Amino acid sequence: MAGIYIHIPFCKQACHYCDFHFSTGLNKQPQMVAAIHKEILLRKEEIKEEVKTIYFGGGTPSLLTKDQIKVLLDTIYKNYDVSLNAEITLEANPDDLSLEKIQELSQTPINRLSIGVQSFFEEDLQLMNRAHNHEEALTSIREAKKFFDNISIDLIYGIPDMSNERWQQNLDIALSLEVPHISSYALTVEPKTALKKMIEKGKVAPVDDALAAAHFKILQEVMSSAGFINYEFSNFGKPDYFSKNNTAYWMGESYLGIGPSAHGYHQGVRSWNVSNNPKYIQAIEENQLPIEKETLSSNDAYNEYVMTRLRTMWGISLLEIEELFGNKYVNYLQKELPVFIEKGLIKKNENNYTITQNGKFLSDGIASDLFYIA
Repeated sequence: MAGIYIHIPFCKQACHYCDFHFSTGLNKQPQMVAAIHKEILLRKEEIKEEVKTIYFGGGTPSLLTKDQIKVLLDTIYKNYDVSLNAEITLEANPDDLSLEKIQELSQTPINRLSIGVQSFFEEDLQLMNRAHNHEEALTSIREAKKFFDNISIDLIYGIPDMSNERWQQNLDIALSLEVPHISSYALTVEPKTALKKMIEKGKVAPVDDALAAAHFKILQEVMSSAGFINYEFSNFGKPDYFSKNNTAYWMGESYLGIGPSAHGYHQGVRSWNVSNNPKYIQAIEENQLPIEKETLSSNDAYNEYVMTRLRTMWGISLLEIEELFGNKYVNYLQKELPVFIEKGLIKKNENNYTITQNGKFLSDGIASDLFYIA
């Protein structure tokens, strides 16, 4: 099984916290779509497995027209072995999701929407420089539900000056909309972002790890009570509504990264496209792939396995580690795991080891402690 990720590098405006690759100059969108279309064709021999997920990320993929989406999907269907029940996701911003736009999207093969709400409160949206407001967030989800069953929304916690009460209200509003999947992320301050500069100048309070931890605890309790399964650290789904695309990443399956800055993975090789729109378009027009590749060492592959799997409900398997990487890593883990088990941060479930509730907010740190460093 494999996936295809398509990066659409355009946004109406720059969110203050975002460090993804994008441009707010939309005039090159037709040339970019043509280049992405051509890259799909140029790389059709790379993935021979059945494609079970197609994901439009960004940037803001909801800026694409219905015809642009159809052209790209038609090209994939004609040149790749796409599963009959493939999950096809489009990331969308609430301000793009007018009733007309939602109806148009429903006429394409897209069957899952991931809506970037981030918060239902105006003060949070303004701090993050989001393009939508509270009412647009509510309306877009209500209208989308008329045409799409599989909807996910994104929320951000740990926002400076966000009280526990306001975070609880955010979750209450989200749950009242009855969507089957919610992704929730702690606000992080990335280098070279507007948010970092605003904090350095004292215009915004620094991000507080203790506040984020408190919000995460509330998130865990509220979502569990509402019947959601925390199948990955930041992802909560009702049964049968886990993201197939994201799950494939965490389980180490192959995926093709199309578009500028897009990353891919296939049989132990990581690849990534140039993060520059003009260079990307020029290279593709010249039938060149602007791509770099790296073959993971055994240590890197093992470390990545531990990092991704410990974030999930499935955890790490010593049997699988032995099969994939060899006895050396099993022996290493058997020496290291007891410390975390004694602290109540990791538990054994049959042949797998998973992070406990107490350990979840520390999962990345725990994983790094279990890395094999030569």
